[in-house]
Amino acid sequence: MPKKTDTKGLLEFLVKSLVQNPDQVEVIALEKEGALIFELKVSAEDRGRVIGKQGKTIKAIRKLLSAASSGSERRVSVELVE
Repeated sequence: MPKKTDTKGLLEFLVKSLVQNPDQVEVIALEKEGALIFELKVSAEDRGRVIGKQGKTIKAIRKLLSAASSGSERRVSVELVE
């Protein structure tokens, strides 16, 4: 069973690799109703990089995290917050 910190570390690594300002990336892990929710904060100028054209980049990040946590009973979600 993957640990919350492993999934969080993967998310941080992926996002910091994409953005221009990796020092402004912040990931907050929350647990709600058996689900693990990551709130992702990036600088305003990097939001477009994380979302990608037609949301393809953020969808790919969500799929990777879902696959990484597939052995867990918990659902994993990523929310991009301002």
